[in-house]
Amino acid sequence: MADIVFIWYPKCSTSKKAKKWLDDHGIAYTERDIVINNPTAVELKAWHAKSGLPLRRFFNTSGMLYREQNIKEKLDAGMPDDEAYGLLATNGMLVKRPIVVGDDFVLTGFREADWERALL
Repeated sequence: MADIVFIWYPKCSTSKKAKKWLDDHGIAYTERDIVINNPTAVELKAWHAKSGLPLRRFFNTSGMLYREQNIKEKLDAGMPDDEAYGLLATNGMLVKRPIVVGDDFVLTGFREADWERALL
């Protein structure tokens, strides 16, 4: 398998658990801190297309910024995808993490069963 990119927030317990899972399974990856190196709108658009997931799955719905900015209401009102990519690109704390980007897949969040299917 080609090297994957593991995008995470080092202070997040779920991200730490996911990193340990990758390490425990001997999976090679390039690490990227989502706060220091936030995904760009172009990257997010490409990852969304590759993932097959609803765009909402790229938002950190449990985050403070998500709630403070009433993003759920904006998405419910039909925010255009390009506007959503731009919004996500403004702050890594808005983005669901961890994200794993491979050649032909993108995973958001840490669901062990999904990771096993894609990575093992």
